[in-house]
Amino acid sequence: MRNGKSTAGHQRYLCSHCRKTWQLQFTYTASQPGTHQKIIDMAMNGVGYRASARIMGVGLNTVLRHLKNSGRSR
Repeated sequence: MRNGKSTAGHQRYLCSHCRKTWQLQFTYTASQPGTHQKIIDMAMNGVGYRASARIMGVGLNTVLRHLKNSGRSR
């Protein structure tokens, strides 16, 4: 059964038996193309970790993970 929409506009569903909700599509900001490069660019321009996370709409740990892994990829 339908149960409204997510903040990204995707349809949410509700199980009439167990009352759990789910959605078939979801948007994970941290996995979108270009996110890694944007985080690296922000760090190089002096933007703080928390500010980068807030601006990008991802978690602080995501920013830290991208920065930690940036040294390994080069």
